[in-house]
Amino acid sequence: MRVVKGGARAAVLFADLVGGPRLSPAGEALAEATAAAGGAVIKRLGQGLMADFGTPDGAASGAARMHMAVAALTVEDAQLALRIGFHAGPVIRRDGDLFGDTVNLAARLAQHAARGQILTSRETAQLLSPALRNSARALYSVEVKGKSEKVELWEILWQQSPDITDLAEHESAPVARLRMRDRGADIELPEDGLDVGRDPTCHIVVDDEHVSRRHCSIRQRQGKFLVQDHSANGTYVTVEGETEIVLNREDYVLRGHGWISFGQPRAQAPRSLEYFCE
Repeated sequence: MRVVKGGARAAVLFADLVGGPRLSPAGEALAEATAAAGGAVIKRLGQGLMADFGTPDGAASGAARMHMAVAALTVEDAQLALRIGFHAGPVIRRDGDLFGDTVNLAARLAQHAARGQILTSRETAQLLSPALRNSARALYSVEVKGKSEKVELWEILWQQSPDITDLAEHESAPVARLRMRDRGADIELPEDGLDVGRDPTCHIVVDDEHVSRRHCSIRQRQGKFLVQDHSANGTYVTVEGETEIVLNREDYVLRGHGWISFGQPRAQAPRSLEYFCE
């Protein structure tokens, strides 16, 4: 057997179908939802599955996609629903499977989930991007087999959150172009990305005491445009019509039309960068 070592990590998700017949169409729907969110099915578990996602955001998006896919199914005389749990951390990859405490805890979280619910751990919830972390709430702590201390459960409110449903519905669609506007002038994203900060070598130099020398960068990755914060005071992002969020050494996928400000909220910042994802 081949064991891959050296700090492998994963966001492991378990989905368990309840209320459906043995041969319901949900299995394929779950696999399709996993692939659409960038995950990989590790193994089928009856009408459920175990999946590997690269990030907690990916797992949260995949979970929302799975719930939406099952809700759209029509199965005669059946009330289909899912129980989903996921956890991110180190894993052992062996012969196409995953092993370790991360996997065990993800499975336990799914067992604690109610119908239609997504559960994760406090540690994983804290790794979510700011927009999705706003869709998570702390519940209570439970004893988990194999753990000496209780595990704090967090719920992802996928049905009530436009952030997570927007991500689930649109995250796989690439953005053809990012257009930006700085002080009335249009800016195209350079091929190697764009850096913002006080340093004179940055593409956009912002001379303000709240701005770090290399404050943030904007890069294209796999058809998406990301803001990456490197600063002491944070990078603020406002999507038009939504609440402003602050990034603290985090990445954020740009979408729609909005503004980016540096070191201060947009209302207080002397300068902000307007963007358009087209």
